[in-house]
Amino acid sequence: MKKSYMIAGALAMTSLAVAALGPAKLAFAGSQLTVTSYGGARQAAERKAYFEPYVKQTGVKITEEEYLGEISKIRAMVESKSVSWDVVVADGVGAVQMCNEGILERIDWKRLGLDQSKFTGADKYECAVPVDNYATVLTYDKDKLPDGPKTIADLFDLQKFPGKRGLLRSPFGNLEWSLIADGVPIKDVYKVLNTPEGVDRAFKKLDTIKKDVVWWQAGAQAPQLLADGQVVMTSGWNGRIYDAVKNSGKHFEIMWDAQEIGQSVYTIPKGGPRLDEAYKFIAFVGSPQVQAGFSRYIPYGPANSEAIAFVDPTILPNLPTAPHHTTSALLIDAVFWGDKGDELRQRFNAWVAK
Repeated sequence: MKKSYMIAGALAMTSLAVAALGPAKLAFAGSQLTVTSYGGARQAAERKAYFEPYVKQTGVKITEEEYLGEISKIRAMVESKSVSWDVVVADGVGAVQMCNEGILERIDWKRLGLDQSKFTGADKYECAVPVDNYATVLTYDKDKLPDGPKTIADLFDLQKFPGKRGLLRSPFGNLEWSLIADGVPIKDVYKVLNTPEGVDRAFKKLDTIKKDVVWWQAGAQAPQLLADGQVVMTSGWNGRIYDAVKNSGKHFEIMWDAQEIGQSVYTIPKGGPRLDEAYKFIAFVGSPQVQAGFSRYIPYGPANSEAIAFVDPTILPNLPTAPHHTTSALLIDAVFWGDKGDELRQRFNAWVAK
């Protein structure tokens, strides 16, 4: 469900606060910005680390919106020249596709005032600024499954682990896991998937568990499926699973084998009325200290390499980019999905519908 929140910093509303703000801060007073993200634990973390400090520092009023990553919504805004979302959080795959379609502003790093070379993977994006590295992982409830899966092949082993399993309703990530479980080395996954035979092989592997898959679409659904006992294991985003363990007392276990590391990026829909404000906000989010602060609320690795020095040491072991988690990690190839995404999504949707 789409929600709107209005964050209007009380500090900006009082004369006392106005007196406390310096001249540079007052320059933004009266401005506003609409930022759209994925909701749930992620957006709660953004609120604490990004939105509220920015409101407090600048007096800019931030209106939050939520979506499920639907490119169609942004495309409709841009094509109808009624862009109301100033900054949109996307995954790297979606950002490449939207950039190729010409519905995002191209990023001018000089205008942003940030050093592009410090941001992991930034050279892959013409229309996006990487902000964090998250992981899609396989997870299970160790209270119900004490001897849980050890490798991604166990996701496909219905004899060893009978029962339903949750997966994101998208070819993205599932085709890669299918190939890895079928014996393709991680380093060769995209080389194989870039061939018709490789795609056939991935779908053939998915066929083996199709009748036992419960599909999810929003990030909050994955831990909920597990909590409700609807599935014995599920894919999910590591931050959402961490949040369920820390804040809801769930005994969920993350299985890091073949974790898929993706990037969350900030984008600017083309033709919006507040381009300057969007740049200023993204510049704020990209600073090392602010990026490090985000990881306190959800364990996603900062994209700015200079931020790691400021990350709380107790959080570091939970990041997808921690050394002991990356020995069998797959880096999602956003460029591959930008090129092949439409074709694979059409085939995937037809396959699910059969």
